[in-house]
Amino acid sequence: MSWTTPAELKAQVQKLWDRGILLSALTGGEEIFPRRLTLKGPDSRQLSDSFSEVRDWIARLSGSAKQYRIVWRSINHRSLGANKIPWEIWIDSLDDALGLIGKRGAAEQFAALAALTREQQPALLLWLAKRPLRALELVEEWSRILEIITWLQNNPRPGIYLRQIDLPGVHSKFIEGHRSVLGELFDLIFPPEAIDTTATGSGGFCRRYGFRDKPLRVRFRILDPKLAILPTETDQDITLTQATFAKLEIPVATVFITENEINFLAFPQVPQAIVIFGAGYGFENFGAVEWLRDRKIHYWGDIDTHGFAILNQLRGFFPHAASLLMDQETLMEHQTLWGVEPSSETGILTRLTTEESALYDQLRQNDLGSQIRLEQEKIGFEWLVEALGALGSV
Repeated sequence: MSWTTPAELKAQVQKLWDRGILLSALTGGEEIFPRRLTLKGPDSRQLSDSFSEVRDWIARLSGSAKQYRIVWRSINHRSLGANKIPWEIWIDSLDDALGLIGKRGAAEQFAALAALTREQQPALLLWLAKRPLRALELVEEWSRILEIITWLQNNPRPGIYLRQIDLPGVHSKFIEGHRSVLGELFDLIFPPEAIDTTATGSGGFCRRYGFRDKPLRVRFRILDPKLAILPTETDQDITLTQATFAKLEIPVATVFITENEINFLAFPQVPQAIVIFGAGYGFENFGAVEWLRDRKIHYWGDIDTHGFAILNQLRGFFPHAASLLMDQETLMEHQTLWGVEPSSETGILTRLTTEESALYDQLRQNDLGSQIRLEQEKIGFEWLVEALGALGSV
């Protein structure tokens, strides 16, 4: 029989817990008790035809009724006479609901957390009401999180590294490990003028709230010995902060960007040129380098959907950038070296040339095979030399 069991009543209350509704009540939110649970019981025909099963069902419900209240209804049956059967099930209090699903201890922890928040940062009670289960996961760290918030209120946009926050038990790894929740809380607490809304995501955390960020770095090789920056005869493989690189203004005519380190290291000498070890999707690193805007730029990435997506993004900063060895002929001549792209980019890329768009469409639509990928390091070195010769670079 599909009549409601004690386990199903418990499951209904468990759903209230899983949705955060029970804990939210502890923050002074909406009163949800007494609360009626869903109950499906026997109809009059089943009462007559399956009286023994009905009696057992009533016994099970009654035997488990420590945290819920049964409202009975009298039914007069022409054969069985008057009988009382459960008609409604009610949970009368939050404590009863917590007891039914064994969550009183967890609720006590949350209540203590809410009390501490009400005392120190009452504006965050709204967040607790919306995300109580997440808050409960942070019960051991919550006092330190509140201390960080108070510290930043007293030191808005401090302009220091996270490591320099001087609070007992708080270190940069703690903050970095809790960036997501701290960001949500900071956005609730701080006024708009204290937040740089242009900085988003985990990578923008420091800039968003006024901390110093680790400097961006640019690694490059000078491909023309005549333009060597360092007074050595060694390979000019140099790493600088982005700010320093932006002010360097190397007197080159051509800039190559490649995503593979071995290709970067093996890139041959080219007059008046440098090669940059690429940044994947992080071209903001180069976007502020004004002197790159009047240089020829050639991007060499993998021949796959993400390679073209990165090229498309690069052109958002440098519309004149050209692709290198990312064409149909190169792909088809290296067919035996094709690999599989783990996940494909499928969006519309608006900054590709006609030929690039055609190849990108073939790749994202799997016209040549399933998730084809030709990694740049698998392309023969002679192909690079030939391509550079066609550019007049060697």
